[in-house]
Amino acid sequence: MEMNERVQQFLEEVFSTNELNRLPASHGGGRIFSAPLIGVSRGDDPIFQKFKEVIAPRHLTPAEMWVASGLPEDADLASDLRILSIVCPYTERIREESIGATEVPAEIYCIGRNHANPFKIDVLRKTIEYFQEQGFRATAGMLSDAFSIYPGFYSTWSERHIAFAAGLGTFSLHEGLITEAGCNVRLCSVITDSPLEVSPRRSDDPRANCLYYAKGTCKKCVERCPIGAITEKGHDKVKCRKLGSKIERIMNKRLGPILKPHYRRIDGQYFKQRPPVGCAFCQFGVPCMDKNPMASNTIESITSK
Repeated sequence: MEMNERVQQFLEEVFSTNELNRLPASHGGGRIFSAPLIGVSRGDDPIFQKFKEVIAPRHLTPAEMWVASGLPEDADLASDLRILSIVCPYTERIREESIGATEVPAEIYCIGRNHANPFKIDVLRKTIEYFQEQGFRATAGMLSDAFSIYPGFYSTWSERHIAFAAGLGTFSLHEGLITEAGCNVRLCSVITDSPLEVSPRRSDDPRANCLYYAKGTCKKCVERCPIGAITEKGHDKVKCRKLGSKIERIMNKRLGPILKPHYRRIDGQYFKQRPPVGCAFCQFGVPCMDKNPMASNTIESITSK
């Protein structure tokens, strides 16, 4: 069995057995995420230098993140590194219950979005340990002290762009990543020197999976946003954050005891923040919610596992 297949099996087991991937009993106790998808990119892929132009000069390449995380700068480091990107698709139940929400998201999604953070951290730690047990080294950008968020809505390690580099999807009008499991997903990644097989990108067009950019149709995400943060010109992150803050206040008051605390590294310093609960109106009830609408053969029932 190839290493990629073994990693896929390992992650599927983690997703199916990890109690952090469960809603509280008060909301049914079911899974938050269905089976994961994985993709792999090479550390010396030129696209990582391109990200410094597209995102910000502070965005790190895999080799830079590796060294910044305390691992050695070996000869030929970049070419030896592989970046494992993991797609975490929300379950069909969470998606279905969220489609009808209008003023605030469905409680089940807000809880799932909040509980997803500690689960993703646990997935990364377990995956790093898995590679180490196989005799390889590994780290994760999201867990590194080199990870930080900066004013202007960017960070030193963008999981969406890492997933794009690994061939897992492309961007949309609402700026989410449209994967074969849809855009209603969370993302995380691990950098390793394990010789994983690289996943080819189907297209270097960063918006190939979006119906609006590919065909000039759809715009359902524009209709779904209650604050008008999405237009044909793109995604207004300031408006989006304004709505997100309002939803956080409402849901923290309603769900406070259920929600888990959250810390963010901003401008290099850690801050405790109001527990995040998400919004994602633009991801529910849209053609790209649970599939790639531009795919000739979409993955069906991927969220029913």
